[in-house]
Amino acid sequence: MKLTIRRYCAILCIQSLLLILDLCINTFSILLRKHNAVLLVLFIVQDVCLILAVATLLLSFFSTYVFQAGLIQLLYDRFRLTIIICIIYIVLTTILHIWTLSVRWKHPLQHNWSAGLHVFYTLQRFMAPLYYYFYKRASLRISDPRFYEDVEWVQPSQLSHCYK
Repeated sequence: MKLTIRRYCAILCIQSLLLILDLCINTFSILLRKHNAVLLVLFIVQDVCLILAVATLLLSFFSTYVFQAGLIQLLYDRFRLTIIICIIYIVLTTILHIWTLSVRWKHPLQHNWSAGLHVFYTLQRFMAPLYYYFYKRASLRISDPRFYEDVEWVQPSQLSHCYK
């Protein structure tokens, strides 16, 4: 499938919108701590957006010539760190949401965080900029025209590496 400018702009806008939505929910969710039901809905929206963001990135991978030619290992080698960081971030965010809501559901204004919750909160907040950077980088790198046409950069040495 050929990468058109219109298709690329649409996918990039969707990916950017999902990242901005995740960033806004991370930033402003603390302001809604009195309203557990609203917070629950926001957390569900954030988790769904994270899953959609990964699905959109994978859809971009699947539409490349490299993937359709069966050279999945080449894509995996180039985007492995991004995929791992996305999975870790989704897991950390989901655990943080569940733990946060279960701790303060009955008493939303009390500060009753345990040491473990502080650790998960800190890990998730440190992982967020890494996720934003690597996700955005991958969404821009996948637009490389070499992924969408049959070119010579796929050398026999790389092909033999794929089948080991």
